[in-house]
This record gives sequence, structure tokens and C-alpha cells, in this order.
Amino acid sequence: MSDNTSPITPAGLTALKARYDHLLGTERPEIVEIVSWAAGNGDRSENGDYLYGRKRMREIDRELAYLAKVMKHAKVVDPAQQPDKSRVFFGATVTIADEDDEERVVTVVGDKEQDASAGRIGWSSPIARALRGAQVGDLRTVRLPAGEKEWEVMSISYPEPN
Repeated sequence: MSDNTSPITPAGLTALKARYDHLLGTERPEIVEIVSWAAGNGDRSENGDYLYGRKRMREIDRELAYLAKVMKHAKVVDPAQQPDKSRVFFGATVTIADEDDEERVVTVVGDKEQDASAGRIGWSSPIARALRGAQVGDLRTVRLPAGEKEWEVMSISYPEPN
């Protein structure tokens, strides 16, 4: 991946577009309406609806700009099209086990769609970087803030092509 693009799954890009469309088509027009109504109520310096509305509109505009930038630099990579499914690459779902045989299942996704609580780890995260290219049975050491931890790759899977 080049420095100005970041990989994202098709589902991740769909979620970003849905958020962008919701903000632009639903939330922002509602806030514009509230601000317009509140502005007509006189003194804006003590008008809570007006002040909150303006603040929320700035937040929405900032998020819209951020989402537009992320989508512009996103490179959709379909994990189902991975030719070498015996190794860990972008989009792989990997079962790993530590020294205490505690298993963990993680899916390597784009950095903008990571969610550790759902088992989705970003492509640039320490665990994903350590797992890249690994095969079942490989041991990989991950450098974490709490120290090094060794994981064994137990299984690797990819989504089925549609």
C-alpha cells in the first residue's frame, strides 16, 4: 500500500459512506433548521438552541470533512479475492493462542474500521504487523506497551467470494 492510501474492506467503505450520507442528508439539515429557527428568536448570545446548533453544525462539518478525506484515500481490498489463503494478509480472520493457551480470534481490517471489542484489528496495529505473512503453526512475537507477548497462529480464514 502506498503512503497516501489506506486499505479498507468493502463493508468498511460501505459503513463510512452510510455515515457520511446520514450526516449530510439527515443530521445537518435538521441542525440547519434548528439554527435558522433559533436565530429568528432574537438575542443569539443567550440562545441555547442557537449556540448548541452552531456548535453541533461545526462538529458535523468537521466529521464530514474527515470522512471525505478517509474515503478519498481508501483503497478497497476484498479479502475474499486473496489468492494465498494459507497466510495472514489483509482481511484474514486469525485464531491465535498465547503461552497459556488462551485463544483469541482477530480479523485484520483497515485502520479506520478497527474495533478491538469486536475483534477487528487495524492493519497497522502491532498485532496485525506481527501476524502479516504468518502461516498456521507460526509463532509471532508482539511488542505491546506491557511487554512482549508470543502468539501461535492456530487457524486462518477468509470470507468466501460472492
